[in-house]
Amino acid sequence: MGRAAVLLALLLLLLAVPVLSGCGYTVGNGFNPEIRTVSVPIFENETFRRGIEVQLTEAVQKEISKRTPYRLAKGLDADTRLTGKIVQTRKDVLGENRFDDPRDLQVSLMIVTKWENLRTGEVLAQQEVPLSPNAIPISSQAEFAPEVGQSLATGTQDALDQLARRIVNMMEAW
Repeated sequence: MGRAAVLLALLLLLLAVPVLSGCGYTVGNGFNPEIRTVSVPIFENETFRRGIEVQLTEAVQKEISKRTPYRLAKGLDADTRLTGKIVQTRKDVLGENRFDDPRDLQVSLMIVTKWENLRTGEVLAQQEVPLSPNAIPISSQAEFAPEVGQSLATGTQDALDQLARRIVNMMEAW
């Protein structure tokens, strides 16, 4: 075998190792195939914004139906239960016009969630406040500008949809 052939074989080997190892990637979604159903009761609300818990619950249920193989079920008929609590809502002014009227605003929401297996009692995923050193609360922000026709309602809905996506992301197995 000539020197060029040895170099070519070595180069092919170096290229093949990362491809064959797969780098931990999998084909398909990362949802647990042993789970078939999820119960999502209405989220609790510790804030003064009433009705937002119903909107968040609906957004989460819609996202689960759209993105996961799980079917929504009622109460104890489900394999698992996803519960949550809205712990903070804020509306902040990001920019004002020369008359001190708000131009850009931001709505922020923070929640805590718990996903548990109803058959075994095992906690599948959880986010808590106060935070343990390696836990992160799930939060989202959405900006809106009243001058261009956006309202607190549109900003809140954007933040709720973003939270729903993050909650479903949390449900994927790693």
